[in-house]
Amino acid sequence: MADRRGTPALVVTGLSARALAAAARRAGFIPLAADLFADRDTRALAAAALAVAGDGAGGLDPAALEAAIDTLRATARREGLALRGIVYASGFEETPERLARLAAQLPLLGNPPEVVARVKAPAQFAALCRHHAIPHPAISATPAPAGAWLEKRIGGAGGGHIRAIPAGTPPRPSHYLQARRAGQPVSAFFVANGREAVPAFFSAQWPDPAPGAPFRFGGAVRPATIAPRIAARLTAAIQAITESTGLVGINSADFLLDGDEWALLEINPRPGATLDLAPRAALRWHLASLHGRLPRRLGSGLRAAAAAIFYAPRRMRVDGAAPWPAWTMDRPTPGTEIAAGAPVCSLRAVGANAEAALASLAKRRQRLATRVEIAP
Repeated sequence: MADRRGTPALVVTGLSARALAAAARRAGFIPLAADLFADRDTRALAAAALAVAGDGAGGLDPAALEAAIDTLRATARREGLALRGIVYASGFEETPERLARLAAQLPLLGNPPEVVARVKAPAQFAALCRHHAIPHPAISATPAPAGAWLEKRIGGAGGGHIRAIPAGTPPRPSHYLQARRAGQPVSAFFVANGREAVPAFFSAQWPDPAPGAPFRFGGAVRPATIAPRIAARLTAAIQAITESTGLVGINSADFLLDGDEWALLEINPRPGATLDLAPRAALRWHLASLHGRLPRRLGSGLRAAAAAIFYAPRRMRVDGAAPWPAWTMDRPTPGTEIAAGAPVCSLRAVGANAEAALASLAKRRQRLATRVEIAP
């Protein structure tokens, strides 16, 4: 085994830390991971990978996560790794105070808890959009008035928490209502330094509906087709939010586009679902931005790429003998029981343009579906 003493390392955590672990490796860091799954890809990427109790709604159990990070710190010391701090993914937006507890263990390499709290509080974010004249769907914390409304969980991610609500229905605890608007979901992957923000790319997204979860996240393709004048307006909105909140690092902004009309839905103040579509240097951009430095060249010369989540069509048990295609990610460990509708893995494809990448992704998805259906 090669001597890794003095090699820079990062603790990566969140509901799923695999994408962060892969980004850390691409950027020249050794990751140590703590998440819900500790799947085979994360274990292969990380110097150590620990599964932490929790769930998609409540996030990782705070005490279990703190214990896991203590264990990862001990591993880093034992192997002589130069541990820089913690980079986090989704799972903390609803309870940003948990980030403060992590910051007491290691430097927090991302947006601080107070910034996360501000951009993920529905009323505060809506007020911020009004202040900057940024189109944003109306929200409500009381029974929905006439019209089409969606109920969303505060701090929720992945779209599985969103449902349509009849007029007159109040939101459930820890939820709020947002007016439903037509349009194509588009996400901006951007890097910020607390004062300025620069988009690396825009991606078009789509849902993968399931019973009770009609807006469940399906996948994304880069680049999205956006008129330059509209892209300039979206970029200006991101810049205005960054100046007001002090966002740093990799973030994403979710929009709806309908012709020349657009609306900002939310900001995700951490690396998100499109990290797998980002350039190799993305995590270096993230860390440099914490010191005020922004990259000069973002996404130039990139091939089009698409990524999607493959959900279990039925309850299944992962076969340890069957090989996984190289274009799959988040591969579960052998023997894992997966409920119907739960994520099995992710898949990725590239192409000369977005259409070619999507066509390749569709073929790979079909191959995976056939394999799952005939698995014993």
